[in-house]
Amino acid sequence: MENYVINLLNSMTAANSSAVYCILFISAVIENLFPPIPGDTITAFGAFLVGSGRLTYFGVYASTTLGSVTGFYILFLLGKFFGREFFLQRDYTHFSAEKIKSAERWFSRYGYAIVLANRFMPGIRSAISIVAGISMLSNVRVLAYSLVSAAVWNLIWIQTGFMLGNNWDIVKHKMQMILRNYTIAVTAVVVLAALTAMAIHLYKKMRTRRGAQQKPD
Repeated sequence: MENYVINLLNSMTAANSSAVYCILFISAVIENLFPPIPGDTITAFGAFLVGSGRLTYFGVYASTTLGSVTGFYILFLLGKFFGREFFLQRDYTHFSAEKIKSAERWFSRYGYAIVLANRFMPGIRSAISIVAGISMLSNVRVLAYSLVSAAVWNLIWIQTGFMLGNNWDIVKHKMQMILRNYTIAVTAVVVLAALTAMAIHLYKKMRTRRGAQQKPD
């Protein structure tokens, strides 16, 4: 799928740049709805086309950012419409009950900040949008925060791809390596945070139990 879209974009840039921006927009939307589709790689290819002079920086940035926000918001509205039990019972592969519950735990601690950080949380981006809807968060605030999140992430991603050069094979390899290392780092931080929270919870529980045992009759 990724190679097909990239080949299509590559063949169309000379003939119809407007259509290319539409494809970048659609790929960013679909990435949220169907997470296995590598939207970040396609966005990076858009940045490569900017570097090679075939597309404008603003056009790639605007189309991918609006696409990311649109995809996020569609899932947000679906979460609001169908509700929690619908997704938990069906346990979809890419919107699994486990991911939904994990996103709920993050929301219970940080609320809207999770929407603001969603683009920087690989693996549960789509689950975050659904849980935001399930939690009946404000439409306007979710739209605003998701726009900021996508705008910052895409600016970093496109600028990185733009600066890496005009050889797509090199750009693709380096961008994939960056994304892989970033994903590993974020996963490690999330696991560490979860273990720390668990340890604090157990420590407080043990202190409470010990205090109750030491109280005089």
